[in-house]
Amino acid sequence: MTSSPATDAAASLLSSLIAHGVRDVVISPGSRSQALALAATHFARQESLRVHVRIDERVAGFTALGIAREQRAPVAVVCTSGTAVANLLPAVMEAFHAGVPLLLLTADRPPELRGVGANQATVQPGLFERFARLSIDAPVPGDDHGFDWHALGTQAVSAALGMVGTSSGDAAPTGTDTFAIDRSTVLPASVHPRAAEDPRQTAAPVLDGIAGPVHLNLPSREPLSAALASSKTATPGPAPFTAPMPPLEVHHGPRTLVIAGADAGPDAEAIAHAGGWPLVAEIVSGARFGRNLVHGYRELLRDESLGGRVERAIVLGHPTLSREVTALLRRKDVDVIAVRSGGEALNLNGRTVAAASVVVAAGEPDRAWLGAWRAASAAASVDLSDPAPDAGGLLSTDAATRRDAVSVELAAVRRPLDRALLADAVWRATWPHDRLVFGSSRLVRVADAVLPGKKVPVHANRGLAGIDGTIATATGIAIASQAAGAAGITRVLLGDVTFLHDVGALLLPPDEPEPRLQVIVGNDRGGTIFDALEVASEAPGDDLDRAFYTPHTVGIEHLARAYGWEYQRVTTRAALDQALTTPAGGRQIIEVPLER
Repeated sequence: MTSSPATDAAASLLSSLIAHGVRDVVISPGSRSQALALAATHFARQESLRVHVRIDERVAGFTALGIAREQRAPVAVVCTSGTAVANLLPAVMEAFHAGVPLLLLTADRPPELRGVGANQATVQPGLFERFARLSIDAPVPGDDHGFDWHALGTQAVSAALGMVGTSSGDAAPTGTDTFAIDRSTVLPASVHPRAAEDPRQTAAPVLDGIAGPVHLNLPSREPLSAALASSKTATPGPAPFTAPMPPLEVHHGPRTLVIAGADAGPDAEAIAHAGGWPLVAEIVSGARFGRNLVHGYRELLRDESLGGRVERAIVLGHPTLSREVTALLRRKDVDVIAVRSGGEALNLNGRTVAAASVVVAAGEPDRAWLGAWRAASAAASVDLSDPAPDAGGLLSTDAATRRDAVSVELAAVRRPLDRALLADAVWRATWPHDRLVFGSSRLVRVADAVLPGKKVPVHANRGLAGIDGTIATATGIAIASQAAGAAGITRVLLGDVTFLHDVGALLLPPDEPEPRLQVIVGNDRGGTIFDALEVASEAPGDDLDRAFYTPHTVGIEHLARAYGWEYQRVTTRAALDQALTTPAGGRQIIEVPLER
């Protein structure tokens, strides 16, 4: 049997990742990464690992991001050298800003083939350093002189979960593995740990509980792979234990608003409920529910009798959907407490207090303050549902009355769709066992303005709010949420430009389980999100169309058929409701034409 140091190192590294809770690896094929890919498929046959193959590295990166988003556990992505590595950058940046743990295993040329014009060789060490919790250029297997690959996997997982910087003498909590490693005996000279802190702030300990990407650059020499013996196994272990950081105790007194941005989750509602404070929850927050939820918050924040009187804001997640929230958080007279979850601190007013978590102290809530917001919220709520059928009119013996009632019902059935009705239909069809993903399209802002409260799991790539990788991310979320036969559908609501930006993600291998996934495309045939920006009123019409709206004539049905997706085109609310709720397993694209 041929021996390959690269294969031995890859097997040791992956077995360590598996032992420390990694369950999924996304692979893009390539020659230089063959040892990693074959080790992954070897462990997948033993059911120690789930392997997902994507031919496009950008799609692979966002698929891994989606799985990690749902699981809140590290997911590995494997690629070959050269431009393949660069294609991971968009997903890496989103993972950094959103606090999602990713493990980037990038194959590379050995030192003697760097900087000499060798094929597919570029400057990979430190490529993601600005966005990585840890960057390591590993030694070449065979030249490693006892390098501990298993310990490298341990360090990578702990770094991805925000536990870099522990010393070898630190003890782990009882019953858990120790993730503290002596860096001088494990890591090579080219190591770039960083705290991922805002450069405007003073340095903080790297041990901060903030998850993010980790980059392991892995050079190798030929032979690049060899068969692994069937006796080589990996034992799945539990995810690492992260000791919680001490919470910040928040007292009653100041007129307080709880603001939930992307990825805030149910904690925001729990804090608002415990404190008796109004809750402003973006539609992407996963916190849009509860008695304290504020409807129509944009208008109310502009109201001097409400938004103008806010003295303190407690922020969870990353708010990005309204200028009114940004304006509030910039005010110097507002005390801001930000519960940090991403790699970049939120400090818009220069005096923000960062916290790992908050707990509400015992005290008497300001009922008048909450009551004023509740009253205004009730008046601002939007009801997009059709009125109940006129049962009396439909059963009337008077022909004219019956005809009028039937006409009203037919009008409701044939009601054409606009953006608000589209968002409302998708929201109403989604339940706690489902997942809902919003693209960074005009539709998410419409949804944020009109949708009522409902406790459903919501995802969106709002760390940077780019349109990159939305379908791939949703696919990863579907894979993770439906693992082990779990029920539910993952729905992604996005515009046509966001859809077209990620068409490559529609390609799935025929030998992988098909996730239940509905991609709902609001197609207005161009980037009408620019309607709300200054350019719409300043630029000449032809220039606006060509450079911003980018009109197109793409046949989405033909794309769906080519990639093996079911397809429906719907134009009325009744037809959309039926399409969303009719059981039809597998992958579906639902196209909804919209006016420009």
